[in-house]
Amino acid sequence: MLGSDLPEQRQDKHLDAHRSDELDEEPVQPSLFDDIESLVEDGKTYAEAELAFQKSRLSFAFGKGRNAAFLGLLALGFLHLALIALVVGAVIALSPLLTPVGATLAVAAVLLVVAVIFVMVAKRRIEEAADAFDEVEK
Repeated sequence: MLGSDLPEQRQDKHLDAHRSDELDEEPVQPSLFDDIESLVEDGKTYAEAELAFQKSRLSFAFGKGRNAAFLGLLALGFLHLALIALVVGAVIALSPLLTPVGATLAVAAVLLVVAVIFVMVAKRRIEEAADAFDEVEK
């Protein structure tokens, strides 16, 4: 019995021969349906990536816009303080070195300069946020 083929061994030889025939065949080409399915999956992947990118871009612009709005409010606050200084300085108007009007104008000028600085910084932040959108379109 050592040299004879058992039924199980004959069946395995038959399967091995069948497998070698399969390996010799050419690879199966993807069908049109497979290509369309792959295209749809790629489209979904692209849409998800684009959505994530737009979310991050919106978050960046919102952060810059919020910061610019805060600096704009600071500028308005200093402008308001300048107006208060003009009124209080005109009413009280006491200064040993300057005339009452001169002291009032000096305080108001300093506050206006600070307000202008905040406006310039806010403008630069708005331009940075706008540049984020311009870079993508180029």
